[in-house]
Amino acid sequence: MAKTLTDLFYDQLQDAYSAETQLTKALPKMASAAGAQDLRAGFEQHLAETKNQLERLERVFEQVGCKNASNTCEAMEGLIEEGEEIMGLGLDADAQDAGLIAAAQKVEHYEIALYGTLCAFAKQLGHADAARILHETLEEERRTDAKLTQLAERGINQSARA
Repeated sequence: MAKTLTDLFYDQLQDAYSAETQLTKALPKMASAAGAQDLRAGFEQHLAETKNQLERLERVFEQVGCKNASNTCEAMEGLIEEGEEIMGLGLDADAQDAGLIAAAQKVEHYEIALYGTLCAFAKQLGHADAARILHETLEEERRTDAKLTQLAERGINQSARA
């Protein structure tokens, strides 16, 4: 049987849930590895947001009639692995913070793409409430990306260069 846009939407929802679940395990490690207090606080704040995003996804699953299967988001696995590699390079604290920001922004850019797609699919399929909920998460991801850029440009990258 041919798969439909609904099937693709469900698959991508399940990927998003897997990605966010993986992040709830990775963010505490990144926070612990961060030297700059602002960066550590940013990771801790994003962990709280990620937990809320998981709750939102559960609401979307209910609204659209999708089961939360045990898909594994391989893209997020790879992005988290890259962050772990940075933590294992033996960098000085400032360079490690710059690397953690780079790794976190890769994650944010993936999530922005994923939630943007989910919003578009939800709208196309007539799930206006789900689209609104997903858009809320999309905006959080965009704000997190902007905060990471500010941290990097405000001083972490300059400190790493010194």
